[in-house]
Amino acid sequence: MLIKEIIRKKRDGGELSESEILTFIEGISSHDVSREQISAFTMAVYFKSMSIAEVSALTRAMINSGHKLDWSQQDLGGPVVDKHSTGGVGDKVSLMLAPMIAACGGFVPMISGRGLGHTGGTLDKMEAIAGYNTAPDLEKLAEVVKKVGCAIIGQTAELAPVDKVIYSVRDVTATVESTALITASILSKKISAGLDALVMDIKVGPGAFMETMEKAVELATSIMRTAHENDVPTHAILTSMDEVLGRTAGNALEVRETLDYLSGNKRDARLHEVVMALTSEMLVLTRIAASREEAVQKLEAVLANGKAMEIFAKMVAELGGPNDFIDRPEQYLAKAPVIKPVFAQEAGYVSAIDVRGVGNLIVKLGGGRSVPGQVLDMAVGLSDVARIGEYMDGNTPLAMVHARTSDDADRIIADMMGCYRLSDQPSAAPDVIRKLMT
Repeated sequence: MLIKEIIRKKRDGGELSESEILTFIEGISSHDVSREQISAFTMAVYFKSMSIAEVSALTRAMINSGHKLDWSQQDLGGPVVDKHSTGGVGDKVSLMLAPMIAACGGFVPMISGRGLGHTGGTLDKMEAIAGYNTAPDLEKLAEVVKKVGCAIIGQTAELAPVDKVIYSVRDVTATVESTALITASILSKKISAGLDALVMDIKVGPGAFMETMEKAVELATSIMRTAHENDVPTHAILTSMDEVLGRTAGNALEVRETLDYLSGNKRDARLHEVVMALTSEMLVLTRIAASREEAVQKLEAVLANGKAMEIFAKMVAELGGPNDFIDRPEQYLAKAPVIKPVFAQEAGYVSAIDVRGVGNLIVKLGGGRSVPGQVLDMAVGLSDVARIGEYMDGNTPLAMVHARTSDDADRIIADMMGCYRLSDQPSAAPDVIRKLMT
């Protein structure tokens, strides 16, 4: 069948067969399908969606476009498990989670992505560390996972390579939010990594791709059902994206917050709640812990005794980063030359935040992509970000803007004030953990 006929069929709401989906994916692999055709296909799927059978076929085809890891020969001595987030603003959870799970006896080959739209990407954050190699070959990945317990990397040429192509097109064609495409993209990477289990962090709220609980539950169900068909037990936790997660947004700034978290120097309460919910679910799902209470005890222990931080440091060093990174991060993380505060125009309590707008400000600063392949400015972003319910009296800033130039900072300050709504009465922030799906 002609590629354009496959696109036409999906555009008109038809259900594609497994062979039609395979033909399309193989065409991407062979470069017989153009980026224009990929764009048309993703837009058709965005509007017409896909059945679970179609999503499963798409996931399998994307997995089979590359190599699938087999950890049975590695004699790891523990389960292979991972977590994936659907993306949010300030979401640096993976950077803490991977070494924490490894410190508890799990093994985490985390295949991460770059930022999509207004959300940041785990891969971009790790590349803020000077020398860190996010694209090792599979032999090196296996070596680091066995030796350290975790490795946060990007898609290699061998693992679900077609997803990487589709992913880049979705980012710039307003088709990121498709449940079917999100499901296939996530699971093609994760299943290719040879997982025994997976826990999903489904973001919900104005700063998430899934803005309503209905959409978030739909995505969680799609992922869990598709993963089940591929023999990967998967649980999902729906978490709030009504405000920036943690107190920073921007690549190097989020790495700095990660170090503060792992060291215990400073831990944002809502960020900590999300990290502990996801990591404890991973330990229970893989039976490293018999209960969530036991899981929490194990996790608190590896934070307190420094083992999680030690593993993070080893992972950075093994993947080409500096050996003394955690001792001298300021030597290796880019710092913006201009830092300016954003003050509210009037006193009041923060009652609502346009989190998507805040994420787009990071893109405007150069910390996120507006076109594929854009080189990011790792130094820019926001720190000391205000939280819903906090009182702004003219002395406490809504955030600190980290920019390349003073003019850039001034433009962002003007836009940033429009992202916050204040009121005379304090508002309680929504619960950060919204729902557990098993």
